[in-house]
Amino acid sequence: MRVSDQPAALRGPGGVTLAVQVGLRARELRVSRGLSLSELARRSGIGKATLSELEAGRRNPTLETLYALTTALGLPLSAALLAPSDAADISGRALDAVLLERFGDAAAVCETYRVRIRAGAVQRSAPHTPGATEHLVVLSGTARAGDAAAPARAGPGGCLGWAADVPHLYEAPAGDVHAVLVVRYPHRAARGPEPAGPVPPIVSTGLPD
Repeated sequence: MRVSDQPAALRGPGGVTLAVQVGLRARELRVSRGLSLSELARRSGIGKATLSELEAGRRNPTLETLYALTTALGLPLSAALLAPSDAADISGRALDAVLLERFGDAAAVCETYRVRIRAGAVQRSAPHTPGATEHLVVLSGTARAGDAAAPARAGPGGCLGWAADVPHLYEAPAGDVHAVLVVRYPHRAARGPEPAGPVPPIVSTGLPD
């Protein structure tokens, strides 16, 4: 279900729409950082008018917009979402995601999503916060995902992992893909020095040799 297609159906506790709940949360996050709409628009690359409509609950949030917003604030995506028990689909160009769990420790925050990659389009994602990583476990279908410069493929039971602080993508080249996505965001103090080179990807394809 795409957020932009059926906004009336996406309601959280008390019957409040997803757009209104995310809008209130987005404003709370911006104010907590002491940022004006203009400054957050500059940092995120989202138009000021778009941000204003989002905060007012008049614009349905897309995956691309929420990632741009939370990355500009130095926060994980789930900071702008409902609790997993109340979560609804958030959709992008080719990917639908539902937050299943958010957990963390002194080193990092981790998010687990149930995702569907829709065939026929490519979901391109801008870099997340420094040190972020992603792991995609494929349940059905064949996924092509990872660093945009060198994506890999995996089938059912396969796992792909990559550094998510660089441009990356998700694609279903041969029919819809259902998978579990785990995103890890290290806390700023726990990141330590920058690595000497790129983080090597993890590839366990689940495909025949």
